[in-house]
Amino acid sequence: MKRKTLFILSLVLILSFVLSACQPASEQTEVPEIEEPQEEAEVEEPEVEEPEEEAASGSLIVYTNSGSGGRDAWLIEQAAEAGFNIEVLEAGGGDISNRIIAEKENPVADVVFGLNTMTYATMKAMDIFEPYEPIWANEVTPGLNDPDHNYHGIVMQAIFMIYNSELYDETTAPSDWPDLWNNEEYHGLYWLPASLGGGTTRTVISGILVRHRDENGEYGISEEGWSEIEKYFMYGTYEIEGEDFYSWLASGKTPFGQMWSSGIAQREEQYGVKAGLVGPEVGVPYVVEQVAILKGTDNLQLAKDFVDWFGSAEFQQRWAEEWDTMPANTLAAQGASENMQNIFSNYPPQDIDWDFVAENIESWVEKIELQYFMAQ
Repeated sequence: MKRKTLFILSLVLILSFVLSACQPASEQTEVPEIEEPQEEAEVEEPEVEEPEEEAASGSLIVYTNSGSGGRDAWLIEQAAEAGFNIEVLEAGGGDISNRIIAEKENPVADVVFGLNTMTYATMKAMDIFEPYEPIWANEVTPGLNDPDHNYHGIVMQAIFMIYNSELYDETTAPSDWPDLWNNEEYHGLYWLPASLGGGTTRTVISGILVRHRDENGEYGISEEGWSEIEKYFMYGTYEIEGEDFYSWLASGKTPFGQMWSSGIAQREEQYGVKAGLVGPEVGVPYVVEQVAILKGTDNLQLAKDFVDWFGSAEFQQRWAEEWDTMPANTLAAQGASENMQNIFSNYPPQDIDWDFVAENIESWVEKIELQYFMAQ
């Protein structure tokens, strides 16, 4: 019995050995070696490249009242060299602002420049602009930008009465606007516009009327003030469509009239006549042209890029050199011409409450058109 039991045990051991030897290596049980713990290797994460912001593309429509005399074509050419495809629509300041207001709910233009601060203030109150602070905003003369960044200063303009210096001098020319209608020798010799849509014309009207401010008067103006403006539009010679004021100035047909400061040098060269500047004791009306983006534009980023370029010191200095302007950008103003430096040094500004003007200008213009304006 004992031998039989030993035999069976031996047979079991032998079979276990044989079966173990016949198992595939992958199925054999191995005792893992115990290794010393190692520091985890740092895994370098692959660099993820930030997607590059695509440059804004497309075209822009730009409205302005400051595109006459070839400025619009020159701007289009300069913009193209800088990578901007723009179309410029040029018209009088009042006409441009009226168009923008009419298109408020469905804007056609993307950017507007020119006009003047009182016009921009009126449109700002109507929520027409897309606020944006250009990269050059802090380079502009303090006080000229909208504090809410709806519009920013581009060019400072003085609005003069000028005269043909070959026919008159400081002693024989009018010394102030009222001389034109209160002195018979000037009757019929001063130019009047064919419409009241221009920003320069509206500034001249404002400079006359604010001298007669009366809280109890019609639209804030005394009866005397309305009498003065009536005579202004009674004794001048109205523009004929297709004929230029400067040609009349040069010929002597109307040796007196209105002109913005940066428009003088180009026309002197074109017509060969030197303009004399009238500096009234009350001062000369000064306006600031601005630039703004219109709310609702489909090209917002492109419009921002254009404004950054257009108002930069580099471009505004080129604009000043080409068109004899006084830039609102202080860095660009250093390159203004001697002529422009002289104007802004020797002709002090008239004290005008532009908020008061902005509140009343449309009513003034409407009254003048209905009662005093005689252009056909």
